[in-house]
Amino acid sequence: MIKVIIIDDHPIVIDGLKNLFFTHEDISLIESYKSGKEAIDALKGMDVDVILLDINLPDMNGINLCSDLKRNHPGLKIIALSLHNEHAVIRSMLQNGALGYVIKNAPGDEILEAIRTVARGQKYLCSATRTTMANAEADQHITVPLITRREKEVLQLIGKGLTTQQVADQLFISPHTVESHRKKLMENLK
Repeated sequence: MIKVIIIDDHPIVIDGLKNLFFTHEDISLIESYKSGKEAIDALKGMDVDVILLDINLPDMNGINLCSDLKRNHPGLKIIALSLHNEHAVIRSMLQNGALGYVIKNAPGDEILEAIRTVARGQKYLCSATRTTMANAEADQHITVPLITRREKEVLQLIGKGLTTQQVADQLFISPHTVESHRKKLMENLK
């Protein structure tokens, strides 16, 4: 039996999760809390396996709460349950101790799978979160083409609004050479 608590200030989310867990005998909802302070006080003597933690709580930031919970209860397994699907937020939660991340509009099956996976000590990201993280990874691997020192000088002067003739005069090159550099820059930088 996986013992779960919810830390979320939205009654509809809590009710929806209660209904979801009701039909699954391997998951038991121990309690739900509407604030971080409430949860911190209650956790002192509680036996819990998994916490579903909202990031936006009325009294504190869920990212900081996640870090505090992991520091004071290292065995806890935390799943961020959030409306946010931005790379930076997901990364912050994972870096601060969350083992899983699920978007609130994820299907019930994904939430159940997240709880079961995290309870086994494995990481879990819902499908929408995996897509967000994969796209962020892909964006980080985009390479900026190398440009020569002279192309960089031409680009800087063009960026300042100088005409081809003005760039040529300033760099002591012909306007034709400036145009060649401009063409090469446009090809390299697409």
